[in-house]
Amino acid sequence: MTQIRDIAVKVRSKNAGPFWVTIDIFCGSEPAFDQIVKSLSTDRVASLFQCEVKTIKRFDIPSLNVVKFSFPRPHIQGAVSDRDMHGAAWAPLLAELDLN
Repeated sequence: MTQIRDIAVKVRSKNAGPFWVTIDIFCGSEPAFDQIVKSLSTDRVASLFQCEVKTIKRFDIPSLNVVKFSFPRPHIQGAVSDRDMHGAAWAPLLAELDLN
């Protein structure tokens, strides 16, 4: 099975403010970008991160060969229950997702 990390150059997650996380998939080439865009649905991302599809913002940026997802953090940044202050732990989960 092909995972996102097998064809993407880099998968990065970070805070998009204290209430949102953003994940960038840097594809590196047009064929890799096309494969990820066609194979990765917003529904699968919502399921993976256990959030509602309607709360996810998806940006397919062909001029940069980047796919970007932003969604609300489950806990506000810095809250006692926040286990990922910088939002960096989300990327590996998406990078290991099978595209098939």
